Amino acid sequence: MCRTGITKPMPKTKKIPLRQCIACRELKPKKEMLRIVKNSEGKIFLDFSGKASGRGAYICNDENCVKKLKKQRLINKVFACEVDESVYVAIEEEYFGKR
Repeated sequence: MCRTGITKPMPKTKKIPLRQCIACRELKPKKEMLRIVKNSEGKIFLDFSGKASGRGAYICNDENCVKKLKKQRLINKVFACEVDESVYVAIEEEYFGKR
């Protein structure tokens, strides 16, 4: 309590948004993850900025999770549509090319 008898409000802690990886199912901070986007035209791609419009799914910034994405065809399940093999190849190339 202060001298005036009024309690000071506690400083607010900033809330960190968490997202679940579609490959390993772990919850991690949004900034540590990669976003896969399906836009209104149906194009699926990696979004490094995290701001592209469209339906998003998150994956860890880890090569094991990226490989698991293709092996288990997880994009098909997340976006509930048939995804061509070339999309998986493009995502892998984009991810491993970035490193």
